[in-house]
Amino acid sequence: EKPLLRGIDPELLTRAAETIKLLGHPERLKIVEILESGEATVSDIQAELGMPQAIASQHLAKLRGLGIVAARRDGVHVYYRVLEPKVRHILECIRKCDV
Repeated sequence: EKPLLRGIDPELLTRAAETIKLLGHPERLKIVEILESGEATVSDIQAELGMPQAIASQHLAKLRGLGIVAARRDGVHVYYRVLEPKVRHILECIRKCDV
């Protein structure tokens, strides 16, 4: 009899669950969609989404905390980019699948 679980590493499952949970927020999905095409500042993101800068910063801090996005400082600007490779797959699945 074949086991029902396929033997995915428990740590990988935990990481995947945390990532999916964090991305399970519409505003955070919009943020990573913006960052999918390249770097952007908090100002770029908040202008594109029409949200207060403080809210955009809070979302980015959560995404950074889990290593989904990374930031680099260039003078007074902080540029964010997607770090987690699975984000592109998740966004593609959302675009292509009936959800």
